[in-house]
Amino acid sequence: MKTDIEIAYEANPQPIEKIAAKIGIKDVYRYGDYVAKVSPKNTPKAKLILVTAINPTPAGEGKSTVSIGLADGMNKIGKKTALALREPSLGPVFGMKGGATGGGMAQIIPMDDINLHFTGDLHAITAANNLLCAMVDNSIYFGNPLKIAKVTFNRCMDCNDRALRNIVVALGGNGQAREDGFNITAASEVMATLCLAADFDDLKVRLGRIIIGYDYDGKPVTAKDLGANEAMAVLLKDAAKPNLVQTLEGTPAFVHGGPFANIAHGCNSVIATKTAMSYADYVVTEAGFGADLGAEKFFDIKCRTAGLNPSATVIVATIRALKYGGNGDLAVGMGNLVKHIENIKNVFSQNTVVAINKFTDDTEEDIAAVKAAAKAAGATAVLCECWGKGGEGAVELAEAVVKAASGKSKLTFTYNDEETVVEKVAKVATRIYGAKDVVWTAKAKKSLEKMLPLGVDKLPVCVAKTQYSLSDDAKKLGRPEGFTVTVRDVQYRAGAGFVVAVAGDILLMPGLPRVPNAVNMKIEDGKISGLF
Repeated sequence: MKTDIEIAYEANPQPIEKIAAKIGIKDVYRYGDYVAKVSPKNTPKAKLILVTAINPTPAGEGKSTVSIGLADGMNKIGKKTALALREPSLGPVFGMKGGATGGGMAQIIPMDDINLHFTGDLHAITAANNLLCAMVDNSIYFGNPLKIAKVTFNRCMDCNDRALRNIVVALGGNGQAREDGFNITAASEVMATLCLAADFDDLKVRLGRIIIGYDYDGKPVTAKDLGANEAMAVLLKDAAKPNLVQTLEGTPAFVHGGPFANIAHGCNSVIATKTAMSYADYVVTEAGFGADLGAEKFFDIKCRTAGLNPSATVIVATIRALKYGGNGDLAVGMGNLVKHIENIKNVFSQNTVVAINKFTDDTEEDIAAVKAAAKAAGATAVLCECWGKGGEGAVELAEAVVKAASGKSKLTFTYNDEETVVEKVAKVATRIYGAKDVVWTAKAKKSLEKMLPLGVDKLPVCVAKTQYSLSDDAKKLGRPEGFTVTVRDVQYRAGAGFVVAVAGDILLMPGLPRVPNAVNMKIEDGKISGLF
């Protein structure tokens, strides 16, 4: 007997032209019957809804599933709603987590295509990144006219491969041998740059600003200095356009871009978000990891850069994760949820709704306790059952979100533009994480001092730390207090337009687990299994 999910999948997808027509898009460039590229549009009118979460467990808490279910639920109650989501990376798909298209009855489709090569965006970003790297080494090979003394820009690929973290290039007389390394494509600055660009012209300017290293006088050398930015833009001409797909229930979904949520800002592209907002009345989007990383960067980096003003924020929580954060004690773990509610309401001035992503073993007593804690913190908590029921299981959540979004919303930020990098990092650590203090290592101080003449004090900060804790220590669960955040290094992402403060060991090239998800995959008669 077929499952409900199999029945729903076979009843869909609808031709992509039909999905586009639902929100008034007339022309699409088809990638098959169910996937398309659309021309960017920048006349945003929709109310923007952010979906974020508490600090996740290694298994994740269903943020994408709730985002998809919420959008379906909002369409069910008559609201013209679209999604704006990130593209999956092949690293997690073949590594530990599997596919990233939602779950159960709340999924975007065609899930095989989206999780694999999709429209080739990540491959184009990989190619643009590696073209720049090739031009760097080519310049060095032909006499180093730019006097490049130190290369800081890495190659990338969209796959988990720890053996490529530290390598040596240009051996055998093929240039100046040096240490190098690969990042995963989602951690590439080209990805972050594309996702924060206002349009294609802005993308070209930003690509030119990317710093590839420093000359013998300590001055930065850029992609524009190498004459690489226009060729990189050529490779990205199609990747810069949003992708359109659909949910199981036919909700339009713009799926575009996917930067890391620790080393970068963890949100889909500004271009896709604004395009979705130009056609729908409501747009549901999400930010990576918990609210201390994803939501903070969504507000302080993406919204600040793009001039977005969200109307409401949803915090996804699971009782499983709250108990995990409290070492089995729900009441103790609840502190994590309360802190995130306080941040969203008090720091960012957002109308806030808590979505309790229901699992089958959740008790009525535990659900009531979470609702009571959320209410005491000033937020409405609603049970969400979209995994098993699709949009119907998110109707109550949809109604709560529409009500929250009807109120006035004026986004406020964690810090002001005119504050220094040190002051900005301190405010993120103390106001958002709840830290007592911030300590800068000698290396971090030296790195920042070198960058100050480049005008970095005017930029937003992107703190890179663990996603599993409010602190920079993954073992400090729940709501830790009295801790100190240590900034170990500072990196300047000139193309993306932010400064990265590294507060922990952040892997830019993940490794595969002992038994990667790849070993569970099969393809027979053209049908793939084990992808999710």
